[in-house]
Amino acid sequence: MIDTPGVRLVKADGARSERRAGISAVSVTENRFAMANGRRYRGRLNVLRDPTGLTVMNRVPVESYLAGVIGGEMGPRRADERQAMLAQAVVSRTFALKNRGRWEPQGFDAWADVRDQVYAGVAGETAEVWGALRATRGEVLRYHGDLIYAYFHSTCGFSTAGVDEAFKTAQSQPYLRPISDASGGGHYYCELSPRFRWRQEWDGAKLRAILSRTLPAMMNAGGGGLQRITDIEVTRMTASGRVGELRIAFEHGDVRVLGPDVRAVLRPEADQMLGSTSFALSVTKDGGQVSRLIAAGAGWGHGVGFCQWGAVGRARAGHDYRRIVTTYFPGTNVERLY
Repeated sequence: MIDTPGVRLVKADGARSERRAGISAVSVTENRFAMANGRRYRGRLNVLRDPTGLTVMNRVPVESYLAGVIGGEMGPRRADERQAMLAQAVVSRTFALKNRGRWEPQGFDAWADVRDQVYAGVAGETAEVWGALRATRGEVLRYHGDLIYAYFHSTCGFSTAGVDEAFKTAQSQPYLRPISDASGGGHYYCELSPRFRWRQEWDGAKLRAILSRTLPAMMNAGGGGLQRITDIEVTRMTASGRVGELRIAFEHGDVRVLGPDVRAVLRPEADQMLGSTSFALSVTKDGGQVSRLIAAGAGWGHGVGFCQWGAVGRARAGHDYRRIVTTYFPGTNVERLY
């Protein structure tokens, strides 16, 4: 039997509609919302069938989209941290508008996960979030009149990174360069973060298992699989003090992993990226091969642009949101777009 592709609408009584190319759900009652996977969404939900399965799209105004983003990005904030929330609103708005149309071939503007910004729909909204959006309505960051590439991350650790340190294909920009997060006296604005400092450890077996999965695309492992790992060392640092190159040595040769690839290669777990590329290594060997590897690291995320925990620290120190965002993106201006 041939199953005709399409989408069927299942009614409340269990009856099914004829197959359609797609369906839409729209909120028509005040304080009631369209739902998908147990989550509520404003605006319209479009459900389409394509060769890979079902795609659910939420068509929603920009400010409503941002309301579902900012709370998840910043979490609840105290009164003396409000300026950090406002700063995130400006950064997230700029990011959304700059990247609009990037996924046009797929029929939408943004993924609802870390490929763009994590979007939780109505569940992400709070009075605090809507207050931040109203206070910054239409405000964006521009450099010489153009919307900027508004990268952001959790915790820089001590300094943000240049865009070329984290992304291979990103265009170098004057406003995406390393910025110190020092607050004076040996302290840093983002030291409030629970991920300001971290430690990761692998024993020999776990290290081999991880690299067996992450390295094949970068080297010829041969028919017998991964060779014995004899050493791992940092061979180059970047301008901001991050790992620019990692050398992994084997019995018969080595492989050099460039900075933008390090977090994806040296994973703590198969499904988890390394916290950052700011770390120092401690290597223990037994019988000529690595038996234990420890990475002592700083910060969390790619490190480029806006440091979220740094913004919280700066807000506590009395900086307003315009000062915060233009510090992390030097040479830019906050301007009202609408």
